[in-house]
Amino acid sequence: MNKKKMPFDEEELQILRDFEAGELESIPDFSQEKRDLEAAARYALQKDRRINIRISSRDLEKIQKRAAREGMPYQTYISSTLHKLVTGRLKEKAQVSEGNP
Repeated sequence: MNKKKMPFDEEELQILRDFEAGELESIPDFSQEKRDLEAAARYALQKDRRINIRISSRDLEKIQKRAAREGMPYQTYISSTLHKLVTGRLKEKAQVSEGNP
């Protein structure tokens, strides 16, 4: 078997260093912890509401083009963008005042 070295990013290298130094601990009941985290993820990502909005044709076309570049349906792109906005991972641009360019 031919083993090739995989490049690691800085975070992965730090995890490897911590592991090799014995600084990481096993989770006592990993199976239960995994089930709990999977359930929390399912609950957090559950899409349980439907909305209807009206937007301009021009905006919808731009959204559809961006979604296509990202390789996803435009509804998923809109949902993902809104999620990033409300969780603070996407910041609103500061509005430009009339006297300030």
